[in-house]
Amino acid sequence: MRLFDVHCHLQMPQFDADRGEVIDRMRERGMEGVIPGVDFETSKKAIELAEKHDFLWAAVGLHPNDNVDEEFDYGAYEELALNPKVVAIGECGLDYFRAGKTGEERQAQFKRFEAQLQLALNTNKALIVHCREAHEDMLEILGAHRRDHGQKVRVIIHFFTGTKELAERYLDLGCYLSFPGPITYTDMYDASIAATPLDKILSETDSPFAAPVPNRGKRNEPSYVEEVVKKIATLKGEAPEAITEHIYRNAHAVFNIQ
Repeated sequence: MRLFDVHCHLQMPQFDADRGEVIDRMRERGMEGVIPGVDFETSKKAIELAEKHDFLWAAVGLHPNDNVDEEFDYGAYEELALNPKVVAIGECGLDYFRAGKTGEERQAQFKRFEAQLQLALNTNKALIVHCREAHEDMLEILGAHRRDHGQKVRVIIHFFTGTKELAERYLDLGCYLSFPGPITYTDMYDASIAATPLDKILSETDSPFAAPVPNRGKRNEPSYVEEVVKKIATLKGEAPEAITEHIYRNAHAVFNIQ
């Protein structure tokens, strides 16, 4: 199976002791993956790692509330984004779970996210969206951008764990939905997966976080994305190999990987 993990933080310190072995397991499975940054330093590290492996790519971005003291330097991130191994801007977005409780905090997140949305437009890169407890504002921003620019920016809703109704609203905007490990240990998202067309569905681990069963509670890694694919296949009534192929093609399309 040509597995693709669209969101794996392989540059994070949780992999410092055995990063080579984790990547070797990806290679042995014929996997591919995208490594997103959450700030400038992790974005640079994502590129450095992707440059060493022909089956890895990078995304560069500033998370809504990781490294909150960092100002988004458009020129510096644009320089990173022009690297041929960079296929997306992100992980970026809105997060009112850990911050965004005040109007000032939300305005800071809006400014940070909208700059990265513009960067994705200007560089023709996909946009990896982190959204937690902020979906109404996110839908409004993405909807306004689509009215102004059409579907020029290819949007991935990272770690989608919402209702069927929310899924349909993002799908109506042309977004791709990326499903993570938690779908393997609850049926809360079954209806959302069932409602997502095969040409808009993606799989991810968000490793080192949120491992799927049978590895729940352990450090996550990209090879575990196979369990996510199996659950999607069950809900879609398809063979895992068929779902893997759809996801592989979707990933190459959204990231413009030739």
